[in-house]
Amino acid sequence: MPIQVGQDTSRTRKTLTVGDQSVAYYSIPAAEAAGLGDFAKLPAALKVVLENMLRFEDGKTVSVEDIKAFSDWGKNGGKNPVEIAYRPARVLMQDFTGVPAVVDLAAMRDGIKALGGDAQKINPLNAVDLVIDHSVMIDEFGNPRAFQMNVDREYERNMERYQFLKWGQGAFENFRVVPPGTGICHQVNLEYLAQTVWTDTDQNGETVAYPDTLVGTDSHTTMVNGLAVLGWGVGGIEAEAAMLGQPISMLLPEVVGFELTGKMVEGTTGTDLVLKVVEMLREKGVVGKFVEFYGAGLDSLPLADRATIANMAPEYGATCGFFPIDGETLRYMEMSGRDKDRIALVEAYAKENGFWRDADYAPVYTDTLHLDMGTIVPAISGPKRPQDYIALTSASTEFAKFIKGLREGKDASANAEVRWEGEGGAPEPKDVPGDEGHHRKGWYKSDDNAYQLHDGSIVIASITSCTNTSNPYVMIGAGLVARKARALGLNRKPWVKTSLAPGSQVVSAYLEAAGLQEDLDAIGFNLVGYGCTTCIGNSGPLEAPISKAINDYDLVATSVLSGNRNFEGRISPDVRANYLASPPLVVAYALVGDMNVDIAKEPLGTDRDGNPVYLKDIWPSQAEIAELVEKTVTREAFQSKYADVFKGDEKWQEVETTDSEVYDWPAGSTYVQNPPYFQGMSPEAGTISDVKGARMLALLGDMVTTDHISPAGSFKESSPAGQYLRDHQVPVREFNSYGSRRGNHEVMMRGTFANIRIKNEMLDGVEGGYSKGPDGAQTSIYEAAMAWQDQGVPLVVVGGEQYGAGSSRDWAAKGTALLGVKAVIAENFERIHRSNLVGMGVIPFEFTDGATRKTLNLTGEEVFDITGLEGDLKPLSNVPCTITYSDGTKAEIELKCRIDTAIEKEYVENGGVLHYVLRNLAKAS
Repeated sequence: MPIQVGQDTSRTRKTLTVGDQSVAYYSIPAAEAAGLGDFAKLPAALKVVLENMLRFEDGKTVSVEDIKAFSDWGKNGGKNPVEIAYRPARVLMQDFTGVPAVVDLAAMRDGIKALGGDAQKINPLNAVDLVIDHSVMIDEFGNPRAFQMNVDREYERNMERYQFLKWGQGAFENFRVVPPGTGICHQVNLEYLAQTVWTDTDQNGETVAYPDTLVGTDSHTTMVNGLAVLGWGVGGIEAEAAMLGQPISMLLPEVVGFELTGKMVEGTTGTDLVLKVVEMLREKGVVGKFVEFYGAGLDSLPLADRATIANMAPEYGATCGFFPIDGETLRYMEMSGRDKDRIALVEAYAKENGFWRDADYAPVYTDTLHLDMGTIVPAISGPKRPQDYIALTSASTEFAKFIKGLREGKDASANAEVRWEGEGGAPEPKDVPGDEGHHRKGWYKSDDNAYQLHDGSIVIASITSCTNTSNPYVMIGAGLVARKARALGLNRKPWVKTSLAPGSQVVSAYLEAAGLQEDLDAIGFNLVGYGCTTCIGNSGPLEAPISKAINDYDLVATSVLSGNRNFEGRISPDVRANYLASPPLVVAYALVGDMNVDIAKEPLGTDRDGNPVYLKDIWPSQAEIAELVEKTVTREAFQSKYADVFKGDEKWQEVETTDSEVYDWPAGSTYVQNPPYFQGMSPEAGTISDVKGARMLALLGDMVTTDHISPAGSFKESSPAGQYLRDHQVPVREFNSYGSRRGNHEVMMRGTFANIRIKNEMLDGVEGGYSKGPDGAQTSIYEAAMAWQDQGVPLVVVGGEQYGAGSSRDWAAKGTALLGVKAVIAENFERIHRSNLVGMGVIPFEFTDGATRKTLNLTGEEVFDITGLEGDLKPLSNVPCTITYSDGTKAEIELKCRIDTAIEKEYVENGGVLHYVLRNLAKAS
């Protein structure tokens, strides 16, 4: 389908000839010559957005004033928060967020027919790629059968979802599915889908070149900014609107420049660098801002390291972390198998249109930071947040402090020693390193051997996630650590669940070519699948005796993973402390099996002769790594592995589905159900109403993440979601995960605010998804919400700082809306979740004048009246709120309404962005 460029653009449309190619493009220098402003000093990231304005200028959605706003941005020191309408070139999805998005599209086809419209109006106008990467779980590990057995179980669990996605691939235009077992969406995007400069035909049949841009239904869509492709995560709701032709309404962002100088030193990795970057930018505060990396340090920074930094933009809170086009961009495109003509076009276009980074690149930024990469040291982060940076030399002492604080604050009897009392008894406990008074100990029996577990025992060590498995330098490094450890006779500790889940098949190609996969296999890091696995909570069950020991003795078990998220309750229900680390450090920690050991100084174990082996003894040099990368990471490997990327294996080809315009919803499915959003919808929008007589569903603290609001992992039989599935004759073994069941609103409503670690401050010291119902008794969040709904009472949720941090999951907003929550009041919001709430018709509000849940002494017994919403509500305006306490006293405060733009107000008036789009499409047809 051709792109629909603007009609008022003749003064900026030029022709570029590269070799045998001749393409039209929209020229920023031509816009300057036409008197539209001074754009020469704009950061490259912002020039991408400017080009978008030039291409879609039509005098309506995009005006001359919108273009001139970019010039004013530079004159105002990198600030000019005007509203603009931005249209990305394409949309990227993964299956956890993609399935509900396709469910919504299918439901919209039903909805538009009910309104008298044409079902074919519900079709993506922009290219959409969905990569199935979130469904594989690590049931089997540490043996050669692991990969195939996990794949077999994946298909057993997810056949209904895969049949549905195959239907969508056939039913919708511009929609492609990358089958299971291929890789992680962001790595597939970086290595294959992204082009840096995109080409397409316009409505006049002419070929147009323009910057490759996208939004994705996963927060780590930002990874591709390492390849100078502007992209960020949005909720599925916003992505659906974008694919249906709705522009993304956004404020012209601030751009923070992050200068990198110096070079990485021996013994450090790109992971160590990104963990420091995350710490610095979180401290700086860049939520809602672009970050652009520049400086002489980029001359020695491989694109793989750039992509690692860009990937973790959600962890440092930025909309994106962008790297401009330069020689390294071209080198990576060549190495990863991109077409030669495309590479030539990227270079010529970037130089012609002002996107090229050279020695003179010195744009205007809103603010700047600086980091000398020569100061980077080995590091990890944890135990709960990516920004909790810890130098490796301090890791064991910081863990001891964490345990001490946890035990002193929670369990005064924690110094009581506990014992395993299985058959045959167990040896006397050995001393536990650290503060002995705050450590619990336990024993478990496996294979006729008894092992001691204690606070800090590492039970999961996982090389996982697009963040690091996309980087051959750290993956080759991990393989060399395994090779050296194996040669000395070291192995993983028996209680450590080890796994290797690369982000693409290319990784396996070069590990096998280097002979390193054999070494990784030897110490338990066998291939378990190509997907997100541990990083998104699909770590699979621990061995039953280990799980029992952890829970019987309330042990603080730990995980170490090469991922990007380590929030509470995310990695495993049995693990309470999670650490992010580079792949080589993951291998090292598997060898020692204990967070209490200072691996920077103490031995990891002993060799075959009984001599101590230290980390330095098995750590490869940068020269060793570079030599193998040069030899094994080849253009041919990329071209071979991506030759039939959409074909899939025999299992995918055998998936049967229907061929129909609208989906025939299977009544008995527990995976895919027709959601209630559009049922009985009127042809006309309504108005925004005041929130009156609302009661509180949850009173939450700071840094409540979307994992807390809508967990992705497993759930118990006793949970509301578990009870629902049992009522529908689903055995516990087939429960799968919340993430895999996002196509069923009944499961997801019951899973909202159901994270096992969430703390509702309405209750004293209770963890998990609980609240109080109308009778004042403790019950599940879901049951409380349904009871309030039965009485016709609207609900509010109150939170602290950084509400909605983390993943871009739309179900954190969808579930909130379906529970009857009309408003969320917090100190501030993370960008994507705020947008998602608006997209579902839930109004976000922020406290003003220093008020918080604590200063207001909120307990959950209060009644809320929020007024000033009816009539002429202005975006970002303050509105009055009356809080009535249980004793009848009142507090009058003002709340800032975080409906940020005029179009967002229309979304809320319609009940959500999809309702807005559906009504407009129905009228148009």
